[in-house]
Amino acid sequence: MEKNFMTVDDVAEELSVSKSKAYKIVRQLNKELEEKGCLEKKTEMKRETAESILAETDLSKSMPKEVYEERLKELQKKMEHLHGELYRRRIPVVLGFEGWDAGGKGGAIRRLTSHLDPRGYQVCPTAAPNDIEKKHHYLWRFWRAMPKAGHIAIFDRTWYGRVMVERIEGFCTEKEWKRAYGEINAMEQDLVNAGAIVLKFWMQIDKDEQKRRFEERMRIPEKQWKITDEDWRNREKWDQYELAVNEMLVRTSTTYAPWIVVEGNCKYYARVKVLRTVVEALEKKIAQVKQEK
Repeated sequence: MEKNFMTVDDVAEELSVSKSKAYKIVRQLNKELEEKGCLEKKTEMKRETAESILAETDLSKSMPKEVYEERLKELQKKMEHLHGELYRRRIPVVLGFEGWDAGGKGGAIRRLTSHLDPRGYQVCPTAAPNDIEKKHHYLWRFWRAMPKAGHIAIFDRTWYGRVMVERIEGFCTEKEWKRAYGEINAMEQDLVNAGAIVLKFWMQIDKDEQKRRFEERMRIPEKQWKITDEDWRNREKWDQYELAVNEMLVRTSTTYAPWIVVEGNCKYYARVKVLRTVVEALEKKIAQVKQEK
């Protein structure tokens, strides 16, 4: 019967080395194969986890308008108080919003900021980089917009464009977007080490809800400025973006700068969840700072 493996004697003869040397070679090869097998298994588990994150989001979650209005009022009052505490204790806050087109980012940001002192926060809408920004590292323009102590910076789309739109549309190389996960984690770690709160929200809706919102925007004159041909083109690449988003969530949701997936088919539920999450994070950080002093 023909052998489909090599013995120590075969290796010694093939490589013209002693049997003791051949034994060491075989042992090392076996170790490497075992490690490779473990790595492949971990990679497969990670891929399966990534694919399940958005798919397992419960988009049936909703909230009656009366409950929404009551909780919104309560949370906005808390935000007003906490904003003053942040300023007094010199705590910077970085909030990033990503999500599907028409996912509810703008509505959530408006409710979040409605009771804040306009001198203490800034909303940073992110568009394509200009000629000057293109001459720098892609994170440069975001570093420049980070808040000073006691202030809040809210990013309407973020540095994660590198691993989503730039990845999908080919605006950067594969090597560049793969390297970006580590660069982004390091930047967020630096911010947290400097005392900042960093939270990132992914506004999740399903494809049918997006279509309904797109059609509503086209139908209502006051909302037509919100819809573009690019929105429809991006919709055609839904599956590609979903894969990229899932991988992004797995690779960059950390204990110090977590991703919060917001069930967004019901706008009322989504807005309250965003506000509640921010309020809880601010209260926790302020209590921690008080305790340290």
